[in-house]
Amino acid sequence: MKKRALISVFYKDGVLDLARYLVSRDWEILSTGGTKKHLADAGLPVTDVSSVTGFPECLDGRVKTLHPKIHAGLLAIRGNPDHMKTMADLSVDTIDLVCVNLYPFFEKVQAGLSFDETVEFIDIGGPTMLRSAAKNHADVLVLTEAADYAEVMQALDGAAQDTSKVPMDLKRRLAGKVFNLTSAYDAAVSRFLLGEAARPASEASPLWPQYLTVPYRLSQSLRYGENGHQQAALYLTADSTGAFGGMKQLQGKELSYNNMRDLDIAWKAACAYDGFVARLPADFPASARASLAADSAVCVALKHNTPCGAATGKTVLEAYSKTFLVDPVSIFGGIVGCNKTVDREAAAEMVKTFLEVVVAPDFDEGALEVFSAKKNLRLVRAEIAPNGATETIGVDGGILVQERDNVLFNEWKVVTDKSPTAEEAADMAFGMSMALFVKSNAIVVVRDGVAIGVAGGQVNRIWPTEQSLARAKALTDAGFPAADGTSSTKPATVMVSDAFFPFADCVEMASKYGIRSIVQPGGSMRDQESIDAANRLGIAMVFTGARHFKH
Repeated sequence: MKKRALISVFYKDGVLDLARYLVSRDWEILSTGGTKKHLADAGLPVTDVSSVTGFPECLDGRVKTLHPKIHAGLLAIRGNPDHMKTMADLSVDTIDLVCVNLYPFFEKVQAGLSFDETVEFIDIGGPTMLRSAAKNHADVLVLTEAADYAEVMQALDGAAQDTSKVPMDLKRRLAGKVFNLTSAYDAAVSRFLLGEAARPASEASPLWPQYLTVPYRLSQSLRYGENGHQQAALYLTADSTGAFGGMKQLQGKELSYNNMRDLDIAWKAACAYDGFVARLPADFPASARASLAADSAVCVALKHNTPCGAATGKTVLEAYSKTFLVDPVSIFGGIVGCNKTVDREAAAEMVKTFLEVVVAPDFDEGALEVFSAKKNLRLVRAEIAPNGATETIGVDGGILVQERDNVLFNEWKVVTDKSPTAEEAADMAFGMSMALFVKSNAIVVVRDGVAIGVAGGQVNRIWPTEQSLARAKALTDAGFPAADGTSSTKPATVMVSDAFFPFADCVEMASKYGIRSIVQPGGSMRDQESIDAANRLGIAMVFTGARHFKH
């Protein structure tokens, strides 16, 4: 009996070579629609599927291959006498190879089409044929991507065109690719109809679907993971484009796993300030709101996934220079994120120290020229602001999923006799936007739009309080650039905490270092002790009602 192959592809790369090979080996080719025309126009003999099924293509192409004469031909077990007798009784011939790729739903769901237009790109016949062929992979070869065509042709030659003699490892691998593809495809359709986790499509859709299916597509294999003995890879969502999907590396060595972890936080932290300034609560002081420059440049330096410095400035050069001065030791070998285009002047300052990565919305020609002298420095252009709805972390046998921490302040409640000045309130907003990215327990000390003391990752709150205050004092005592550009020994006056103070000791320590205003979520059973201490020491304290733990 003549071997038959059914070919129906949206992406036609390499399909003519495959079809020519099969025809030259005396295979009959079945096809439909555009693929049939593509093959016929190339001079290849093609049998229309309708002539096999005895049923015309209908419903605007929705029904082409959904027919027993197709699926029986795919699912019949060749070594099962009952199956083969049924096939003979029904006059159904076997199909021995299926080559199918699917309608481009991953792309079309992002194309801004209407709901009804998008629905038309949900492939039904393609996945159905693939699943049938993959289930019966012992007898049927199944192809979903052009990268496998050459290997299959070589295997068929080695098996004298007998699919039963093609190595089972290859057939099983190809079948596995089918279900890998169709599960991701169905996940994208599910997310289109239900919405993604934490972003339901409608009020009636679940916030957390019963099954969390996300179509992640392999973007690249990495040299290693967090350590040299760990394998690693980067996957990106196939049905949506997040920040990483909009990044382009302009120069430098390949990004490592650790680089990417830091890159993610650096870009989120650099973008956070602008987003939060636009969403401050209504009771945030109007005088402070006016002093917050929405177009400020922001630079953040990271090391081991933790900010070691951050600052605002009128220019990227100013913001970076202050960020560097906060901790010139830790920034060495670190990653820098900026929310504005990096120019020549900023680049000339950055290349004075060893940096692993610089990420920004863009780099001007002058900056690219300066950076080109540092061949290994990775430059990453990030064109998309962070937009993910959720964060996930693996636990043994599962994952934890939560909404991203996208609320800076739930409220602005002055709980002391004294209120912060407009400048202090502005520093509080900036400081808290950075504290979100510091491991708990996080304390950030701020002066003039600079996170001048950053400490976190400790098991109690008094240790990072002391560390951040001492670090800030050392810098200001030595003279640190003030808002007007001059060097000043003025102490920092604002302290930010990601969570409440369980005791008054942190407030008392802050007073010893000259802190005049503290912002924290509140919520402790002992809040009044901290409030009383602040009033006694002449410190303004604001509760925000929004805790920012980061583990």
